[in-house]
Amino acid sequence: QVQLVESGGGLVQAGGSLRLSCAASGRTFSSSAMGWFRQVPGKEREFVAAITWNGGSSKYADSVKGRFAISRDNAKNTVYLQMNSLKAEDTAVYYCGLQSPPYGLRITSDQYEYWGQGTQVTVSS
Repeated sequence: QVQLVESGGGLVQAGGSLRLSCAASGRTFSSSAMGWFRQVPGKEREFVAAITWNGGSSKYADSVKGRFAISRDNAKNTVYLQMNSLKAEDTAVYYCGLQSPPYGLRITSDQYEYWGQGTQVTVSS
């Protein structure tokens, strides 16, 4: 069983930065691709970023490319999302997910097997 716990969300002004963390328990973390998604009420969960098991490759949604950066530290069982130049439209609950095998840079939520509880990010304009 895998447990994921997000942290680092909060209220920030437009143009500001936040770093989200996702701490994982379970032995599969270091061999699994990971992703970040976000969701606003009434909408489907939206892909934000994904990273391979060793951090060698990553993929981003067009809406965050150049502003957000995903990274991981397998020694700490943690994946991060650095968010810069935040905009009001980035306001959402952010979730980290652990992919189901086979692993890759998957962008749909149904390809992820485990999820955290989410952390709220609110960007004021």
